Amino acid sequence: MNVPYDRDALLALLQSESLQRGEFTLASGKKASYYLDCRKITLHPKGATLIAAGMLDVMKQSGPMPDAVGGMAIGADPITASIVTVAGLESLPLKGFMVRKEAKEHGTGKQVEGPVQPGQSVVIVEDVITTGGSAIRAVQAAREFGLDVKYVIGIIDRLAGGSEAFAKVDLELKTLCTIRDFGIEPE
Repeated sequence: MNVPYDRDALLALLQSESLQRGEFTLASGKKASYYLDCRKITLHPKGATLIAAGMLDVMKQSGPMPDAVGGMAIGADPITASIVTVAGLESLPLKGFMVRKEAKEHGTGKQVEGPVQPGQSVVIVEDVITTGGSAIRAVQAAREFGLDVKYVIGIIDRLAGGSEAFAKVDLELKTLCTIRDFGIEPE
């Protein structure tokens, strides 16, 4: 079963459910006149499916399919789960993993969790890319675990330095859209 990607439907859902205007302080500490609460669509049945289909489409067009996808807990978890679910519907053997902010102090003490092994190829997923800090921490943890990170896919790029930050760690940033798709110029 192939799940088609409808970019226009994703943009409409982002516009209606995620984009808020006002005065906000971002995770990066920067001030902004708009906020993108992507949890409202990553945890939405239609949004989760659109994001998964879009990110799978990017992966299919970017060369060999990676072994797994994942990112920083908690933000990337619903994205990862949606991608793995849609991949399963499409009979793709793509697995998921999560990166904890820090290694557990109990159990196995892992920072990277899931059915992944050192040497496997992976893609890091993220919702909103501003400076790239959270996704870069996930990249570093994945690399320390021994995973081969191919690139990063975000839902939306605020065009605030994320691409440049990923270039510094030898990675390409791919996104489903940018803030310009909503007629907003970078701040």
